[in-house]
Amino acid sequence: MNAAKQEAVPPSMEGPFCTVMQIIEPICRDRLNDEYAVLCRRMAAALSRKRPSPLAGATARVWACAIVYAVGRVNFLFDKSQDTHLSALELCRLMGVSQASASAKSGRIADLLGLMPLDPRWCLPGKLDDNPLAWMITVNGIVMDARQAPCEVQEEAFRLGLIPRLPGGDDRGT
Repeated sequence: MNAAKQEAVPPSMEGPFCTVMQIIEPICRDRLNDEYAVLCRRMAAALSRKRPSPLAGATARVWACAIVYAVGRVNFLFDKSQDTHLSALELCRLMGVSQASASAKSGRIADLLGLMPLDPRWCLPGKLDDNPLAWMITVNGIVMDARQAPCEVQEEAFRLGLIPRLPGGDDRGT
């Protein structure tokens, strides 16, 4: 799915989406980074497209925090060993939401979007090269790392959208 489709929001959800993003953007700008902002925007848009959308008629601040919390869980935001990190408690304090509420709504988001740790769909772009799940493909029933596959297999996996880019950094799609 291209970036425009990933960020598409139904007209009826533009108000709640914008409200949530107005809460998320300063946190990403001041405490996280642009990659978090992009993923949070994509996630808010994805939630806006759900029927019924959890963002409709809900407390925007809680859902905004839950979105950052969910993206953070996938990317280990709460791990002090990461370059960009915040504790869950600090994130919730900054956003004025109880940790219990943020965690519960984040769990609901995980269920709605099928999130898992290291989920390649929600991984920070700068961490994709180090994310083993982003490179796993199945060839003839055998799971393998696409970076170790022959070039023609890599090219087909990239064409099918199974891997984020072609390994090696050449001009074939990177």
